[in-house]
Amino acid sequence: MSTLADRLAAARQATDTSTGRAPAPAAPAAPADRADAAPRHAAETPRSTPAVPPPSAAPTAPSAPAAASTGGGLQQRRAQAGQGDPVEELKARVHAELLQQLGPHLYDADLEEAELDRRVRSVLSDLLSTQDRPISASDRQRVTQDITDDILGYGPIEPYLRDPDVSEVMVNGPDSIWLEKSGRLVAADAVFDDEDHLRRTIDKIVSRIGRRVDESSPMVDARLPDGSRVNAVVPPLAIDGSALTIRKFAADPLTVDDLIRFGSLTPQTADFLDACVRGRLNIIVSGSTGAGKTTTLNVLSTFIPHDERIVTIEDAAELQLKQDHVVRLESRPSNIEGKGAVTIRDLVRNSLRMRPDRIIVGEVRDSSALDMLQAMNTGHDGSICSLHSNGPRDTLSRMETMVLMAGMDLPIRAIREQVASAVDLVVHQTRFKDGTRRITHLTEVERMEGDVITLQDIFLFDTSAGFDLGGRTLGTLRATGLRPSFLEKMSHANVTVDPMLFHSDRI
Repeated sequence: MSTLADRLAAARQATDTSTGRAPAPAAPAAPADRADAAPRHAAETPRSTPAVPPPSAAPTAPSAPAAASTGGGLQQRRAQAGQGDPVEELKARVHAELLQQLGPHLYDADLEEAELDRRVRSVLSDLLSTQDRPISASDRQRVTQDITDDILGYGPIEPYLRDPDVSEVMVNGPDSIWLEKSGRLVAADAVFDDEDHLRRTIDKIVSRIGRRVDESSPMVDARLPDGSRVNAVVPPLAIDGSALTIRKFAADPLTVDDLIRFGSLTPQTADFLDACVRGRLNIIVSGSTGAGKTTTLNVLSTFIPHDERIVTIEDAAELQLKQDHVVRLESRPSNIEGKGAVTIRDLVRNSLRMRPDRIIVGEVRDSSALDMLQAMNTGHDGSICSLHSNGPRDTLSRMETMVLMAGMDLPIRAIREQVASAVDLVVHQTRFKDGTRRITHLTEVERMEGDVITLQDIFLFDTSAGFDLGGRTLGTLRATGLRPSFLEKMSHANVTVDPMLFHSDRI
């Protein structure tokens, strides 16, 4: 029979085991000659070391079920969140199965887009019909559309690319998507799953035209198959996640009648611009970002006769010319080794050897301005280009600056003489606060007077009418009453202009 001390030691050890602590060493047995000490130790021990720990003691280890419920709290909350939207759970499962079945075909270059679309929808329909969980017709349609958008299109932004009312899609990170509708910015009710999802979408866009974007080349200009302009910036340059900007172009380009209906120009100015293009004037379309320069450039190109050879030069091909004889050139960035770049300037120089009747440059932004001026001054009349500026006078100043970027040690006067001799007309466009885009200046570039190029406004936007209650400008483009001096040059191309176009009282 064990002594009281042995029983107390066993109780102490059981208590330590239940609390998760290492068991304390057993107290040594009392010697026989100290028998009187045992009663005193027995009397004191229960008060100092109780067999059941008080509430203030360390908590006991939970049982297995309890441990599963507390230790897996995060997983449980995630599971509950997934169960909160069964459609999302179903979409993720079907999406994974679809990728598993069609993975090799999604990147088959020989497979036509229509055939791929048919296969994806067929397999998707089969997968949805085999799901155990019942699904309503509306949820089925939602799952089908979301998955096809992600696999065949561009994920959550695909619906906005199809929406004709959306003119621009701006992604500021996986959880921030903005749209431009009617010239105003509005937030989109959509997000990407994460940064990887957004990066996959960007890679899908740029890889189709043979370009790349990664940490070594974190910026890229690209285009969609319909000609929409794409710009992407990825980390580390984009701090809050990859930024994607898509400026849409309608499948059916805007015509001059559309611009008249929108109020961008008047029938009077449309007739004047038509005569200027047919009269082989050299024209610069200027304006700020998003002012509609490319659209105006497209409209001006429709006035070019169909019996002329046109060479277009762009960073990302987006002009949509309808003539029969068009040669489209596109610049190329350098490869991963920093070699192989073909610039706009290289293409402008090469275009002079292609027997062009017209040279159209999508945007002049660097030393290619020098070669463009040389082309205009060496018999390639009727050339058209666009550039960023705040007004007609700034347009010529920017042209001078870009010519200096070519590295030629030319005096400013010589550059200005080249500009005054080459450029005939500046078409300046402005994007107003109400979102409308209007042509505000049709300005003639006359000649040099001293060291200054003289300009003459032929048509000018009249802002005296103010704004309506909705903040929309009521002004219009009006003739100044001045007749341009390049009418004689136009007459050499057998193009005449009705003098009444320049009457200041006519709109």
